[in-house]
Amino acid sequence: MKASMLAAALAAATLASTSPRAEEFTNFRVMAPALALDLAQATLRACRDRGFQVAVSVVDRFGVTQVVLRDALAGAHTPDTAVAKARAAVSFRASTEELSALTQAGQLNSAIRHLPGYVFLGGGVPVESAGSIVGGVGVSGAPGGAEDDACARAGITAVEDRLLF
Repeated sequence: MKASMLAAALAAATLASTSPRAEEFTNFRVMAPALALDLAQATLRACRDRGFQVAVSVVDRFGVTQVVLRDALAGAHTPDTAVAKARAAVSFRASTEELSALTQAGQLNSAIRHLPGYVFLGGGVPVESAGSIVGGVGVSGAPGGAEDDACARAGITAVEDRLLF
């Protein structure tokens, strides 16, 4: 009888020591597909209102594409470029407008420009909710990075009330 009690106690101790602890998990927020789509559509509208035909991409907090929209006259390169800008903004936690200046030739961080799948021209902006990055938006096709960036920020502003929760 004592042996079986000892075995049961050891089993309970083993289970307790291998059960998950709160510090072993990370909680995070992600945008639902409906919000990602609304963000992309608002960004596309902001660019159209400025007279630009662009592609817009929204990625999740890990840089995985959720939405890509391309206006009929946007260049063939714009969808891939928009995704790469959004991914860069999320991965490096900064707008690609900022990263563009920091990664110019001769700068300490210039080598990151050679990472495949990332573009460091203006137009990629991280999307935050409650102090955490929940995704990124990328725009390509306006006549410059500053204009792409302005469209991305206008799109974020359009859904900002839904990001505040």
